[in-house]
Amino acid sequence: MKAEIIAVGSELLTPDRTDTNSLFLTQQLNRLGIVVTRKTVVGDRNDDVKDAFRQALGRVELVIASGGLGPTQDDLTREAVAELLGRKLVRNDAVMKHIEERFRRLGRTMAEVNRRQAMVPEGAEVLENTHGTAPGLWLEERGRVVVLLPGVPRELMALFTEQVAPRLGRFAGATRLFYRELRTAGMTESEVEQRIAPIYTTYSGVETTILASLGEIQIHLRSWSEDAAGTERMLQEMVERITLALGEGLFTTNGETLEEVVARDLTMNQATVSTAESCTGGLLAQRLTRTPGSSVYFLGGVVCYSNNLKTGWADVPASVLESKGAVSAEVARALAEGIRRRTGATLGIGITGIAGPGGGTPEKPVGLVHIALAGAAGCSERVTRFPGNREQIRWFASQMALDMIRQFFLHGGVLHGGVPHGGQAAERRDAIKAAERSNSANRRDVDSGGR
Repeated sequence: MKAEIIAVGSELLTPDRTDTNSLFLTQQLNRLGIVVTRKTVVGDRNDDVKDAFRQALGRVELVIASGGLGPTQDDLTREAVAELLGRKLVRNDAVMKHIEERFRRLGRTMAEVNRRQAMVPEGAEVLENTHGTAPGLWLEERGRVVVLLPGVPRELMALFTEQVAPRLGRFAGATRLFYRELRTAGMTESEVEQRIAPIYTTYSGVETTILASLGEIQIHLRSWSEDAAGTERMLQEMVERITLALGEGLFTTNGETLEEVVARDLTMNQATVSTAESCTGGLLAQRLTRTPGSSVYFLGGVVCYSNNLKTGWADVPASVLESKGAVSAEVARALAEGIRRRTGATLGIGITGIAGPGGGTPEKPVGLVHIALAGAAGCSERVTRFPGNREQIRWFASQMALDMIRQFFLHGGVLHGGVPHGGQAAERRDAIKAAERSNSANRRDVDSGGR
């Protein structure tokens, strides 16, 4: 079965809003064995909405739309689809009762405009929205299926999972999408391609995509197949070969974020971390605490832009600031060591740099960042000049800081020849050793670029 997704809303045609619903819908439809062939974003104009649905219904068997089901005059999806299919809009008393009860339960007065949400096309099956007032709608027309969902992501996700997916089960065929996502840090897109092209080009049944993202390269492996067992074996073989080819640059084979991987490493090793950030403004701390349960490993952090606060909060010696400057290896080390000492954490991270757009000099240009990682055995520091604008530089710096923590545990907790901290999972050690043997001639340092 093939499907198209239509996102309705003029706000999605501006820089202010991003259509994230289609990403969720694509993932869920693929899991059901339904191929998404096209996505369309259309503004709140009746003729444009009708035209989008008319064209989609001429191409595919399933059309799923998000948005345009609210109570205001610019919510036109119900009306446009009803007109296109030649159906009248009729009041659904059950929907009206649900809306009234929801407002009563919330202690609010229902506006008259909310009554529009109880008007549904004749013959439509109402999908109850337990998280909002706009019901979902399921319509069937001449062998085609149209599903209308509210644009609020929380409401859409619940409606699709609870009511749409079970109904689509009867349309799904035996073919399914089998998928793997690998991610690397500290490598360029061209380097990843050079290492793995000899591998993935030998598998004709797998579509391989290499995508560059901020601070990482993603490798997507996709295969549509009816043979679940055979396809899983093939993908696993590819993953194992790619893992060896990429070596230590690979940080996940399951599509995890770098902060999720670091969170697992810290938790598994019963280690803690604290941060002292200047140019990243707390971004590293934010990413470290994004994972639930982060209080187990994250003790805290400080954002110390001024020299006074670098001295007062992270014990950076004033003499070092005066002689070396705030953006220097010595200050990054002092930040990492000072915050570790102050908090009693296993590891301390210090970041200082020039995120721009101003403030750079020929000696210390915009994008120059020093990052230090301090542990019981000592302190290591890396310096890189990142490209891009202010936000990109800040993200790159936080990514490198996270990768330094990952590398610390990857090497058994050794920091500059120090004593290992904690244990490294045996299977992970074996994979790394195998990768090192395979790629010893090609290994590169994260600091050498790839950004």
